[in-house]
Amino acid sequence: MQLANQEIHCTCEVMKLSRESEFFIYLIERYAAVKQTSADQVLKHWDELNLTLFIYDMYEIYHVERLENAFDDIDKLIQEEQARM
Repeated sequence: MQLANQEIHCTCEVMKLSRESEFFIYLIERYAAVKQTSADQVLKHWDELNLTLFIYDMYEIYHVERLENAFDDIDKLIQEEQARM
């Protein structure tokens, strides 16, 4: 492509997400749907409670069990953090 005598080279790279990242996205989207909110709002709430990284790091446990179990665990984590505030 040329624009005003300047060449612009376009390259496209596909970013490969880790299994953990893919699962985390799936988890947060499903959790948001169950809670009837947006993934953005869920992430904001988890960030405010400093739970996001902990939940992300629970991949090894959460990805092998029913999502409902993960959701129950997340709800308990939220309750515990809110009680501390």
